[in-house]
Amino acid sequence: MRKLLLTVGFLALAIGLLWIGQGTGVIGWPPSSFMIGQLQWAGYGATSAAIGLILIWQGQA
Repeated sequence: MRKLLLTVGFLALAIGLLWIGQGTGVIGWPPSSFMIGQLQWAGYGATSAAIGLILIWQGQA
C-alpha cells in the first residue's frame, strides 16, 4: 500500500506542476496544448499537486 501511495502521489504532483506551468504560460509544451495560458488549469494543477503531496505524506507514515 505504501508504494502505491508514493507512486500515485508523485504522479499527481508531477502532473499538477505541469498543469500549473502550462496554465500560467511558463511551460509551452506541447505547443498545441489547449491548456497553455489558461489560468483555470493552474488551479486544477494546484489541487492535483496538493493531493499528490498529501498522498506522499501518507505514504511516508
